[in-house]
Amino acid sequence: MSITLILIVITVGISYFGFQNPSLQYRLMFNPVHIEQNKQWYRLISSGFVHSNWVHLGFNMFTFYFFGRFVEQIFVSIKGSAGSLYFIGFYILAIIVSDLPSLIKHRGNINYNSLGASGGVSAMVFSSILFFPINPICLYGFVCIPGFILGALYLIYSYMKGKNMSDNVNHNAHLFGAVFGLIFSVLIRPSVLMEFVQQIANWQPFS
Repeated sequence: MSITLILIVITVGISYFGFQNPSLQYRLMFNPVHIEQNKQWYRLISSGFVHSNWVHLGFNMFTFYFFGRFVEQIFVSIKGSAGSLYFIGFYILAIIVSDLPSLIKHRGNINYNSLGASGGVSAMVFSSILFFPINPICLYGFVCIPGFILGALYLIYSYMKGKNMSDNVNHNAHLFGAVFGLIFSVLIRPSVLMEFVQQIANWQPFS
């Protein structure tokens, strides 16, 4: 079983127990006051393994399944047997880093809560885009757009929505998870930046 599938099974299991026990879900979700003042730093990680409902969980795990397996294979091809450890560290760090801006922004706000694996999943998506930018990503199964174009649009969208705060979605986690995915991928394989540029330069949209 791949590391991606193991992480999905763990996430589904913890999320399910959270659905059945709201108090457990609350103890695991991101809350800046409990993290900073009560020193419950574990929430920076545990919040990525609980979800608000089955739709939220399903969307994140569906996306993680496709992109996570892909990135896991890339890391193993680059780092050999240690690639799996890099992959696990990458995912956990992405969850943590994606929540840090919210920790600063909402410091002292006891009513601010966040949960879900979106930050880690965004990191996976953008890591795969960096390695293979012209591969199409299909929305709703039929609208297919090259990864680098969709990624740019997604970053702009997440930035604008994060500023507006017009809904209950933590768009900043999506944005910073995506950025972390790009940075980590460059660190693990510095040549990927040049490869990224070359692939886009050779892209022929109507070929």
